[in-house]
Amino acid sequence: MNSDITYHNVHNKFKLNGFHLNREDLCTFAYSFIKEGEDFEKPVGDFLLDWFDDRSYLEINTSGSTGTPKLIRVDKQAMVSSALATGDFFDLQPGDRVLHCLPAKYVAGKMMFIRGFILGLEIDFVAPSSNPLERIDHDYDFAAMVPMQAQYSLNKLHHIKKIIIGGAKITKPLEEKLLKVKSEIYETYGMTETITHIAAKRIGEEAFTVFPNVMLSQDDNNCLLIKAPSISNEIIETNDIVEMVSENEFIWLGRYDNVVNSGGIKLIPEQIEEKLATRIPRRYFVIGQPDPVLGEKLVLIVEGEPLTIEDSVFEVLDKYEKPKEIHFVKHFEETATGKIVRKETVSKFMY
Repeated sequence: MNSDITYHNVHNKFKLNGFHLNREDLCTFAYSFIKEGEDFEKPVGDFLLDWFDDRSYLEINTSGSTGTPKLIRVDKQAMVSSALATGDFFDLQPGDRVLHCLPAKYVAGKMMFIRGFILGLEIDFVAPSSNPLERIDHDYDFAAMVPMQAQYSLNKLHHIKKIIIGGAKITKPLEEKLLKVKSEIYETYGMTETITHIAAKRIGEEAFTVFPNVMLSQDDNNCLLIKAPSISNEIIETNDIVEMVSENEFIWLGRYDNVVNSGGIKLIPEQIEEKLATRIPRRYFVIGQPDPVLGEKLVLIVEGEPLTIEDSVFEVLDKYEKPKEIHFVKHFEETATGKIVRKETVSKFMY
């Protein structure tokens, strides 16, 4: 990392919605966003004032995908390091035109602005929506989206040279559609604690490759441990079960906190769901529920009104992977990035 680049810097090629803006300009913009801006602009104003204040850290809400959302402190210089790492990995250059369509409330949305400041990007900031390209009629070098945005923007994604997709796992059906798009599209791996992504893989590839200066290991449960000195002084512990391919590549298998122990057999729901991909015409997931004999039984949860699911659908599963029951819920509970909150969905909406 270039030690001369700090969170005080704003690159002289940085633009926001067509305007060259320095630090003072951005603080002025911040006040106008807060006082007169639309709902999606007010968090941008708050972020800008926080970024350029005298503190060396930001306080950021986690998404709540692994439990109750919480407020954590993130070092600003670590966020600069993250921005530089992204720039290196995806070969972002000063003057590149970037579409910003993520909520500024969360770390991914904040990081897009920070990349702009540090790397000298020309950012067009639009209201976060499910179809952010709906009114876009020109080309971009780079954009970040969540899977739902990519799903609704399929017919216009070719207008963006490189796209990163994160916040929730890309489903198999969506991946197959994205493979037909001419753009360079990557799925990213990361979390608020790692200051967004620390690894990425091209659509269609199986293994994630970590960014430079990130070291990986596993705990006794095969969960990923991340050592990233430029981001955190401590090893970052995750609940992500992975298969290590090499010292800097891994395959994501599932969440340890989702594992179902059914009669002594440990089942990883995400692996079962992957096998069922394209075979059920709705969103679905499998989860463990208490059972007096097995301890936990595997249950399939499908979104929407009840429909008939033929037994042949489950032929792709191993003997112990077949759900014991099928239940339907009206609507899945989600995080802000579209990640399904499994346990809350089951507890609130089970018929």
